[in-house]
Amino acid sequence: MANHKSALKRIRSNEAKRLRNRYQHKTTRTYVKRLRNTADKSEAQELLKKVVAMIDKLAKNRIIHKNKAAHQKSQLTKLVAAL
Repeated sequence: MANHKSALKRIRSNEAKRLRNRYQHKTTRTYVKRLRNTADKSEAQELLKKVVAMIDKLAKNRIIHKNKAAHQKSQLTKLVAAL
């Protein structure tokens, strides 16, 4: 167990960040699944805008790798275009 005051604070802040990152990542995955299951093109295009913004935010905060974000956006865009 940590003995220094700063180490104890670091443990608390790391846990808070971990939970926040986990929530954002899980929420984004849920929206991606919702987009993949959408059959209506106009609804999918609206959802795509929201999902791309969420993916960009994850990549900006380094929750996911920027190349993974680019790949996901590319695949989702192709999927919506094919509807």
